[in-house]
Amino acid sequence: MQVLRIKANDTHHLRHKMLRPNGTLDDCIFQGDNDELTFHLGAFVEKKLVSVASFYFERSERFPEPYQYRLRGMATLPEYQGQGLSSALLRTAFPVIKQNQCTLLWCNAREKAMGFYLRVGFAPTGELFTIPHIGKHILMSIKID
Repeated sequence: MQVLRIKANDTHHLRHKMLRPNGTLDDCIFQGDNDELTFHLGAFVEKKLVSVASFYFERSERFPEPYQYRLRGMATLPEYQGQGLSSALLRTAFPVIKQNQCTLLWCNAREKAMGFYLRVGFAPTGELFTIPHIGKHILMSIKID
């Protein structure tokens, strides 16, 4: 397995397949995908892109830290889930986030992914909420030291 920086459009197919299967590919193009401080990571197994995650310099007012990153669009093909690929993407992202003077990473985690985020050190904030056409989510965050 190898983790590499990828382009925003490299994430769209996996986002569509795993996160928005009832939508269109255009639904998987997120605002900020091409911003200067946004970066995208991909995990490759035998040169095949099997897991992606995107990181946006974006502040949530729910947290006091002035500089924050947001995780969006983390997706792994089903046959590669449970193999540590998403954890590897996060481990690769943390130094980049810290280098950009940020001390917090947050996300709107899907309810079914909450266990993963808890295992890798994220903490929930608030209650579950529903994103229309997508499902229940919870705000989660992790401090970057």
